Amino acid sequence: MGLKNNRLDKLRKLFSTRELCSQDEVLRALRKEGINITQATLSRDMKQLKVAKAAMADGKYIYVLPNETMYKRVQKPMTARDMLTTTGFLSLKFSGNMGVIHTRPGYASSIAYNIDNARLDSVLGTIAGDDTIFIVLAPDVTHEEATDALAYIIPDIQ
Repeated sequence: MGLKNNRLDKLRKLFSTRELCSQDEVLRALRKEGINITQATLSRDMKQLKVAKAAMADGKYIYVLPNETMYKRVQKPMTARDMLTTTGFLSLKFSGNMGVIHTRPGYASSIAYNIDNARLDSVLGTIAGDDTIFIVLAPDVTHEEATDALAYIIPDIQ
């Protein structure tokens, strides 16, 4: 059983640190790590890990792990001084009466907490993960009105 656990751990690290688009790429990456398995074994392992395909901004699809098992990819680590001076906000996008705020890893829950406690008339509520906040807008609130209200909590939003 130790071999399987080792293999699953290697897969988690591969999916978290590399953009792999096909099972052939995954098998080649595993071989470089000294693990030789069949495509059928890989499929079973990926099912067990609940691996999914997600679209990247460039339209390419890559394998990803569910959030609770993912080793977070950090492109450029921040210094302690930088962390004290940033809100953690990255982006805000809307679709209908819903919005998604992307943050740096670890910032979403505190930002969502601040949004909820501000009791903004334009926001009905939030749900936060590690680096993503889902917001629901009140009826008839425009995206601009919501952005202006959120800027009160997140100055970087403008």
